Amino acid sequence: MTTKESEGEHIVKSYEQDLARLKGLLTQMGGMVEAQAANAARAVLEHNATAAGYAVQDDVAVDALEREITDFAIRLLALRQPVASDLRLIVSSIKIAGDLERIGDYAANVAKRSLVLNEISSPFSMSGIGNMCRLVQENLKTTVDAIGESNPDRAVEVWRSDIMIDDVYSAIFREQITYMMEDPRNITPCTHLLFMAKNLERMGDHATNIAETIYYAISGQNMPTDRPKGESSFSTSRQAGA
Repeated sequence: MTTKESEGEHIVKSYEQDLARLKGLLTQMGGMVEAQAANAARAVLEHNATAAGYAVQDDVAVDALEREITDFAIRLLALRQPVASDLRLIVSSIKIAGDLERIGDYAANVAKRSLVLNEISSPFSMSGIGNMCRLVQENLKTTVDAIGESNPDRAVEVWRSDIMIDDVYSAIFREQITYMMEDPRNITPCTHLLFMAKNLERMGDHATNIAETIYYAISGQNMPTDRPKGESSFSTSRQAGA
């Protein structure tokens, strides 16, 4: 084998390792955000202040990993000049990292509000919020799996499932508004619950963003422009200031 051939093989192998590292970083970040969401759910449903603390403090590491992924992707674009599917993967990784970072922010916000709710007497059932937490965690797990497996079918699954999160959010919105109208003393706890629900709904939206990006990165095709939505999600989102 000539020196030139050896150098060529080394470059190809090094490039493949770079792509594998990028994918590994995305999967790592996805796992961190998944843990954040799980801790936020525990904080709310179990009144667990320790879990809330973990969800909040982990946000720093998630932010740092987003910067690392972005810097690495930009370096690959500059040095490797990728084309076709490699180009889509590298560019998409920047978008995916940004959406994961936002999911982490919303999880931290949910955890912070859980600490406030722990200090307030709230007679309301948390079953709706618990259902939202479960659905968001399931979608987030499927999203992370789609990243690790480069699986477009998993991405489609997330895209289609977001409608369930929207429907639960709409039900919670109507329920909390009713409680506030019945008794002004309910306004404070209901407001915190509404913000929690909105944060969870936005986590679902960002998971769907990631699903769309993954699908494009793998297939080179875009999903339909109009996402599946519940019948009342548009009206309640507007009322909530979305």
